[in-house]
Amino acid sequence: MNKLVLWLLLGVTLCPLASFADTRHDGDIQVKVEVDGENVSVDVSMPIEANRELVWAVLTDFSHMAGFIGNVRESKVISSQGDVLVISQRGTAKYGPLDFPFETTREIRLAPWNSIQSRLISGNMRKMQGLTRLFDSGTATRLEYHADSIPGTWIPPLLGKTFIAHELREQFQQMRDEIMRRKQLQAK
Repeated sequence: MNKLVLWLLLGVTLCPLASFADTRHDGDIQVKVEVDGENVSVDVSMPIEANRELVWAVLTDFSHMAGFIGNVRESKVISSQGDVLVISQRGTAKYGPLDFPFETTREIRLAPWNSIQSRLISGNMRKMQGLTRLFDSGTATRLEYHADSIPGTWIPPLLGKTFIAHELREQFQQMRDEIMRRKQLQAK
């Protein structure tokens, strides 16, 4: 059965679940997904009980990301010129019985300890640009992420939101887990 037919069948059976996918608050990771035609806009906000430098170190550890982000199979820095990097990532996003391979090459512009801008150069998406910003929040750091994209394949409006929100929540939790792991190592 092709994936489009499977998406449609799942969409019909899971529509009640998808009704709350627009904005959910699981714990303290807030995820908002909007789908307008083919455009997908996402916002993520979360606190991290670590200083900005440590958060930054994990967010920009592109060479080792496949080791702590579950759906990333390969991540590497292709070039680096000052605060501008070109990175390549491959992986597979999974949700229930479905899987969606992804491949991107992105230009990353770094403003150390403050922001990371990302722009798609090539891959299986038609458009992707994102901005991650870090803010001091007492002894913690608040991460704010926004991205606008146009996927290379059709995204079912309701179920697609659930899938995207699930993937984002999982990825950001895995990044936070790695930050906390490194924080514990530093404390030893």
